Amino acid sequence: MDLIDTLRSTGSVRDFTDEPVDDAVLARVLDTARFAPSGANAQAWRLVVVKDPVLRGALRDLYRRPWVEYLTLTAAGLRPWSPVNDPAAEAAALAAGTAQAEEAAAAGLAAHLDEVPVLLALFADLSQLAAVDRDLDRYSLAGGASVYPFAWSILLAARAEGLGGVLTTMLIRKEDEVKRLLGAEDPLVLAAVIALGHPVRQVRRLTRQPVASFATVDRLDGAPFPAGNAD
Repeated sequence: MDLIDTLRSTGSVRDFTDEPVDDAVLARVLDTARFAPSGANAQAWRLVVVKDPVLRGALRDLYRRPWVEYLTLTAAGLRPWSPVNDPAAEAAALAAGTAQAEEAAAAGLAAHLDEVPVLLALFADLSQLAAVDRDLDRYSLAGGASVYPFAWSILLAARAEGLGGVLTTMLIRKEDEVKRLLGAEDPLVLAAVIALGHPVRQVRRLTRQPVASFATVDRLDGAPFPAGNAD
């Protein structure tokens, strides 16, 4: 695929056909993704290709509760687990719960995570991350810059193979259990779980905000940067 077309059409895919993904195809995807940038080229990632049905089923079961909580917080008008949320408001929303959230979690990816053709658990090695914002009095982001480009490269390389996929961080809410399940020890931490497969419907066109909505000149309150024919 053309690079620009790939970048503009790689959306999140959560519905897959039953067609399996050959190990050789996955190997090509990972062989390409490994060229993703990372701080000091440390490549501070470890990847587990989860094939065992028992392990897959356990991950599915762990996934469900955080997903219910995510849907519940969303229904309450909160951005789930935002670093600036009022903890009391979150606790109240979760205590109230919603039947709709429970019902929604009984379908879709949350209910069928164990059935996706490829299930990858991505771990980050904290000892290899240069988290330059570690000592700031705010939520730390910088360390992820050495791991998530690799995850995105997996999705792009999969797209080039005719596959689709989704990166989910939901299981981080159950990190200790996932680490025990997959044999991961400190300083490894769970960064994401990636599902891949042949999509039921391949995304051809994505909807995003135009460049002028997020880019300004010189200052955040500066003039919008020209967006051209963005769509």
